[in-house]
Amino acid sequence: MDDIITDADIRHENAVSRLGGTNKQCLHCGEEDARCLELHHLAGQKYHDDVVPLCRNCHRKISDTQLDHPDDLNAAMPVMFSIGRYLLGIADFLLMIAHRLQEFGQQLIEWAQGCELVPIEESVQ
Repeated sequence: MDDIITDADIRHENAVSRLGGTNKQCLHCGEEDARCLELHHLAGQKYHDDVVPLCRNCHRKISDTQLDHPDDLNAAMPVMFSIGRYLLGIADFLLMIAHRLQEFGQQLIEWAQGCELVPIEESVQ
């Protein structure tokens, strides 16, 4: 009975294969369900092949920021233009991380403000 393969199992295996293996998660929010993950091209698919896993929501948000990056219609040096797009893609990703760090920091401070104060000597034991 264990060898029955469902459509859900097939979809999950296809997603894992597309991502290049198991244990992938969204690098922004931590989503682990392979069916929700996509590969994001850091510089844009046209400019470089490096990809990172992002969930669909985070992928849409960061891909939208790439629409504001300059296009290469008049790029005299295509390699330098691609490197510039790559760096902008990394910067977009780091901005997402910075916002998440701010959220986590605020949550931690709010949580700490609600905790009972314990002398250091007692908390070490």
